[in-house]
Amino acid sequence: MRCRHCGEPVDLILVDLGSAPPSNSYLTDENLRSPETCFPLRVLVCESCWLVQTEDFADATLLFSSDYAYFSGYSTTWVEHCRAFVDRAIDRFGLNQMSRVVEVASNDGTLLNCFHARDTKCTGIEPTASTAAAARSLGLEVLEVFLDEKVADKLVADGLVADLLVANNVLAHVPNIVGFATGCRMLLADDGVASFEFQYLVELVQDALFDTIYHEHFSYLSLTSAEAVLETAGLKVFDVEQLSTHGGSLRVFTQRSESTRYDTNDSVRHFRDREASLGVTSPSFYSGFQERADQIRADLVEFLVDAKAQRKSVAGYGAAAKGNTLLNYAGMSAGLMAYVVDNNPAKQGRYLPGSRIPIVAEQRIVDESPDFVLILPWNIRDEITQRLEALDGWSGVVVTAVPELRVG
Repeated sequence: MRCRHCGEPVDLILVDLGSAPPSNSYLTDENLRSPETCFPLRVLVCESCWLVQTEDFADATLLFSSDYAYFSGYSTTWVEHCRAFVDRAIDRFGLNQMSRVVEVASNDGTLLNCFHARDTKCTGIEPTASTAAAARSLGLEVLEVFLDEKVADKLVADGLVADLLVANNVLAHVPNIVGFATGCRMLLADDGVASFEFQYLVELVQDALFDTIYHEHFSYLSLTSAEAVLETAGLKVFDVEQLSTHGGSLRVFTQRSESTRYDTNDSVRHFRDREASLGVTSPSFYSGFQERADQIRADLVEFLVDAKAQRKSVAGYGAAAKGNTLLNYAGMSAGLMAYVVDNNPAKQGRYLPGSRIPIVAEQRIVDESPDFVLILPWNIRDEITQRLEALDGWSGVVVTAVPELRVG
C-alpha cells in the first residue's frame, strides 16, 4: 500500500491483529442469525513521513452509520474534560458573543453545548444521524455531513467561518486525512485557531495499547506525523499539550500557515526533541509491539480460563470499541464472560460485534453480583470503579487487562 499522507510505499508492520468486524457495529437479535463482515486489522508505519496507519479499511459510511452507538456524554470524565477546555479556550482566545466556534465530529454535542451555555455562537459538523439528533435536542445547530475540501468549500460559500475550530478524536478517524485537515483550514478565519486532539502514538507504542487500534482509527499520530499532515494542509502548530485522555493524548493548537497571530510555543520544540530522542523516526521504536500485544492477550485468556475453572463469574463493564478489539483478538465469547454492562441505552439489548456477548444495564451487576468485573475502557478505570463501589450489594474485584493485567 501507499501512505495516505505522502504517497510513498509502506511496508513496516507495527502489528497484525488478524480480522475483526468494525468495533462499533453492535448487533441486534436479528443480526445474530446472520454472518458478520470482518476486515483485516493490520497497522503499518510509513518510513517517509512516519504516519502509522491501518492497511485495509471499510468505507467510512459503513463505519460511521446512521445508528452509530458512541455517545460521548455518558462519560463524566469526558464531560469534565470538555468543560475545562471551553473555559480555557474562551479566556485564551478572547471568544465572545460575536465569535463562532465550529466543532467537527461534534457527536452528541457534549463539548459544543458548553460553548452554547457561555453564549458563544456555535455550529457542529457530525455525519452520524443518531448523535446529530442528540445534539439538536440540546438546541444546537448541526450539519450532518462528512467534512472534506469539497464540503468545506460549500460551507465557506454559505458564510460559515470559525474563529475557533475544534476537532477532538477525529483526525485519526478519517481515511483522507489531508483532505480533512485541509477542510478544517478552509473553515478558519484568517486569524482563527484550530485545535486537534488525538491519542498520542508514543504512549500507544510504549504501553502496547493495541486495543485502541480498530477500523474506525485509520491513523495513529505522533507530533512528527501530525505536523507533517497539518503542514501539507496549510496549518502550522503553535502549541502542544499532553493530556491523560485515552491513555495519553496530544492537543495541538494550529493556525493558518500564513498567520502570525501566535508565536510558536516552547512546548512544540519540547515534543519534537522528545520524539527525536525516543527514535520515533526509526524502525526500532516500533519493534516488539506485536509480542507485547500477544502477551496481554495471553494473560487475559489465562485469567478468564482460571476464573471459569474456579467457578468464579466474570462480567464486563463498558461496551467500548477498544474492548471489542481486545475481546476479538483474544477469541472471546459469552462462555468466558456472560455479559457486558453499559449505561448507554443505545447499546443495551444489543451484542458486542464478533464475540456476540450481550450488552445489559448496570442493574444486572446488582442482581447477580459477579465475582469479577473486567473494565474494558481501562482509561476510565477510576470513574467506573467509583460507580461499582456505589452499587448496593456488589463486593467483587475490579480487573483491567491493558496495559497489563491488573486484578484488584
